[in-house]
Amino acid sequence: QVQRVESGGGLAQPGGSLRLSCAASDFFFRIYDQGWYRQAPGKQRELVAAISIANNTKYADSVKGRFTISRDNAKNTLYLQMNSLKPEDTAVYYCNYGLTLATMSRPRGPWGQGTQVTVSS
Repeated sequence: QVQRVESGGGLAQPGGSLRLSCAASDFFFRIYDQGWYRQAPGKQRELVAAISIANNTKYADSVKGRFTISRDNAKNTLYLQMNSLKPEDTAVYYCNYGLTLATMSRPRGPWGQGTQVTVSS
């Protein structure tokens, strides 16, 4: 079964940075598009960023220019570099996978525990 373990969250000040990691247990990590999602209290989970197997990327408008998604297929690991953090970035962040960038809003895998990101002064 595909498993994802997210890490790297924590408390950051507005304007600060964090780098999230997602370690995947499955050999097929490298043949799927991957994405980062977040869920803030009282809100639905949303797609934040996605990366294809060809390293094409897409971002939610709210994070464009601030977040960067990347992947290391040799390590089966997905990353999210988050800069210029804002209080509205506070959420639990999850990773998941899908078939195409266009369908990443409907990911294929089970959800992990996620990692909490809190942006506050």
